[in-house]
Amino acid sequence: MSHPAYKKIEIVGTSPNSFAEATANGVAKAAESVHGMSWFEVTEMRGAITDGKVSQYQVSIRIGFKVD
Repeated sequence: MSHPAYKKIEIVGTSPNSFAEATANGVAKAAESVHGMSWFEVTEMRGAITDGKVSQYQVSIRIGFKVD
């Protein structure tokens, strides 16, 4: 019987609009080169400020996928 193993990577997703969009953008970008992704967790939320206004939302995301 085979017992699956998983690997985790960490990326930072960004968006000018929201934390949710930053998360979706990060996962979508990772999907371009990482196959078989199973789950994600947001580990950190932060942003950039320009001229006293939020200019970018950033999220650190851990993505897990099954190792072949």
